[in-house]
Amino acid sequence: MEQIVHEAVAQGSSHGGDFAAVALVIAVAALAGLGFLWLRQPPLVGFILAGILLGPTGMGLIANNDSVAFLGEMGVVVLLFFIGMELSIKAFVVSLRQALLVVVGQLASAALLAVVIGALLDATTREIVILSFVIAMSSTVVAMKMLDEMGALRGDAGRIAVGVLIAQDIAVVPMLIFASSFGGQGFDVVSTTVRVVVAVGIMAGFLWYFGRFGKLRIPYAEKVEDKVELLALGALALCFSAAAISGVAGLSPAYGAFIAGICVGNSTLRSRIIPVVEPIQSVLLVIFFLSIGLLIDLGFIWDNLLTVLLAAIGVVAAKSVLNVMFLRWTGSSAQTALIAGLSMAQVGEFSFVLAAAGLAAGALGEDLYRLVIAMTAISLLVSPVWVSVMRRLEATYSEGLESYRNALAVAYAQELREVDRGRIFVGRMAAGARARLVALDLARRERRRRKAERKAEKAREKQAAAKVEAGQQGEIADRSKGGETE
Repeated sequence: MEQIVHEAVAQGSSHGGDFAAVALVIAVAALAGLGFLWLRQPPLVGFILAGILLGPTGMGLIANNDSVAFLGEMGVVVLLFFIGMELSIKAFVVSLRQALLVVVGQLASAALLAVVIGALLDATTREIVILSFVIAMSSTVVAMKMLDEMGALRGDAGRIAVGVLIAQDIAVVPMLIFASSFGGQGFDVVSTTVRVVVAVGIMAGFLWYFGRFGKLRIPYAEKVEDKVELLALGALALCFSAAAISGVAGLSPAYGAFIAGICVGNSTLRSRIIPVVEPIQSVLLVIFFLSIGLLIDLGFIWDNLLTVLLAAIGVVAAKSVLNVMFLRWTGSSAQTALIAGLSMAQVGEFSFVLAAAGLAAGALGEDLYRLVIAMTAISLLVSPVWVSVMRRLEATYSEGLESYRNALAVAYAQELREVDRGRIFVGRMAAGARARLVALDLARRERRRRKAERKAEKAREKQAAAKVEAGQQGEIADRSKGGETE
């Protein structure tokens, strides 16, 4: 009996330590998110930094274990489920042609960038293919957050950017199938092609059906529409069931979740389910971005700092320019292309999933996987810079600007004025400093002159006193001589 009590106490102490670690993780993540929110930056950056701080290469409070990775995968599944729910098929169809053209251009340019990076790193063909998938993806969460914060999500730039982002999310499905099929001795082209065709065909069928026939009527919807618990449980059951069936079928769990989200989003219960599922999705996304921070190897980044920074900055810069070019070529105005293109400049969260699939299949090496994780994380971490840039470029909406150079001049007109004022102020300060130096030099010279004059005056007074003293001594001597003579 005593042994049982001791074991129970020991087990309770162990669980207490586990709960303390969980509480610390949640507290640090919440504080980091609030801190970045206070700085008017995306909270997800704080979640990634919290994962880095608490991870194996940081303070080591959290081990990068399978449980955290599984929760992160759940976050991705629920994210695609939520994206499917919020997908407006009519709006997507309107921008479908441009979105597909831009995504094709992004894939082609990403392939060229991957070839260049792969050639520098001696990567294999399979690694280059996966790297091109990774580079092509943009962050749906970050882009929509940026567009929403500047009030452009409902405008032309937001509509086009969301269309391209959804097309990218749809393209993730065949990408995951390809990445997962690279394992083993060889690549089964026929099997992979069949799975991709089936996946695209099913998705096209759903989009056609809901675009033609409208809402899906759910039986007994009026009886459960006010039951929050049943709505949440039913939505998540549909999400994970579809993900499980899709995964078993060899497609992708994310694909099944996306299809389930489309079905729910085009049903009569859509307006009731979205506010119920959104908090759950937010919590799982926090875990997902924490898991990203846990995956980042600070030692690898430090040892390969130049390579990581060049890859991250080069990819973000290239994507910025190419996105704007593709949007301009497909008919968008200069202002719309600039805003939408910059919003998709970062590397997306699905890049982690693609890299993990390639690593699991044995098609992606460990070093290149670490480079992809570091590059993607850095691009997400610098996303606040792009938020600031986009806010400044918001002025292009109301200005008839002929070039991007003029757009940047308008966007940063205040800074240019401040720089000009600063230049004038610095010039005045320099002139004043020079005048003060001249005055100090003149004062120093004047003090030296006066000091020299006082010294000379003292010398003259001393000489005069010496002469007077010598004369008095002479008179005394003469008197002494006269007295002796008498």
